[in-house]
Amino acid sequence: MLNPKLNRRSFVTATGTLVLATSIGGTAAFAAAPTNRRFVFIIQRGAADGLGTLAPVGDPAFAGQRGAVAEDFASAPKLDGMFALHPNLTNVAGLYAAKEALFVHAVASPYRDRSHFDGQNVLETGGTAAYQVKDGWLNRMLSLLPPAEAKAIAIAATVPMALRGKVEVASYAPSALPDASDDLLMRVSSMYQDDPQLHAAWEQATATRMVTSDLAADNGRNAIALGTLTAKLLAAENGSRIAMIETGGWDTHAQQRGRLGTQLRGLDGMVGALKAGLGPLWQDTMIVIATEFGRTVKVNGTGGTDHGTGSMAMLLGGAVNGGRVIADWPGLSDAALYEGRDLKPTTGLDTVIGSAVAAHYAIEGTRAMAALFPQAQRAKLIDGLARV
Repeated sequence: MLNPKLNRRSFVTATGTLVLATSIGGTAAFAAAPTNRRFVFIIQRGAADGLGTLAPVGDPAFAGQRGAVAEDFASAPKLDGMFALHPNLTNVAGLYAAKEALFVHAVASPYRDRSHFDGQNVLETGGTAAYQVKDGWLNRMLSLLPPAEAKAIAIAATVPMALRGKVEVASYAPSALPDASDDLLMRVSSMYQDDPQLHAAWEQATATRMVTSDLAADNGRNAIALGTLTAKLLAAENGSRIAMIETGGWDTHAQQRGRLGTQLRGLDGMVGALKAGLGPLWQDTMIVIATEFGRTVKVNGTGGTDHGTGSMAMLLGGAVNGGRVIADWPGLSDAALYEGRDLKPTTGLDTVIGSAVAAHYAIEGTRAMAALFPQAQRAKLIDGLARV
């Protein structure tokens, strides 16, 4: 028997999306439909060090400015005459060799202060100042796709700001709660059978459970498991076509070498798991990886770096026209630094994302930018980021 205090409405709350808090191993919220292409946005919360990820080893000031941190690149293979990739990014290096990885360096959102929360808000909303825009660019991207083809999921405990907005989305957060029995699920299904609103939502809830239940025990904390989970959700016949993954731990104020290396190894494993899990769908996939701002050029007294400005964005996937680094390189000499301390941004992160989305979905560029970044200053879009 169902607990009499547990009526059907207690399963559902409305917060702009339909949210189902269930005991089937997770929390899920539901929405609309599919696209032929896959798109993944990975946010690096904490200000990832672009100079420590894709190092401008060809810049004559690099080694002197970075000191011991630069030693990570002593044996790293160069991608071209200027840049070398961190040695822990072996899967990403393989993608670059296969022309499925593209990097854009010296990028930044319009945000120019040093608060993580404000910077992430600007990155996710696509505004020019924190908290001015109330929805996210990734949700607005869904509005550009045919309604039946816009189906997104956040692998997170709550829907991140980038995915919030008018278009309903799903979220999945693996839970340690015990799975519900099949008998309970059948009873709930029967209870919702004649409800025009809740029946469809419940059907999607049970479909999500089918593709995630065997990974719930990992609780989303292992990067490879998280990549595998996301690939399962994206590859399922009736699954999502767009996903957002939150990653944290990029705030490397002290002992950066070891910590950043571990972070990058985890990110690399996640990317490898995504590719393996997607199989043939990888050819239709674009992954965008970005952070709220960069870090100082000089290393501080505790072997770390502090909040900066310019950083680096990655585009990965079989749909990416990769094998190159795009950078209007500003230089790392003291005179070239932004405010005397940071990598000077020369390319807008909103332009990178808008150009990538437009190319991936064959949307006219100015239309994509107007929808995703309505407050952005007009800038020339970057052509050719996706394979045609």
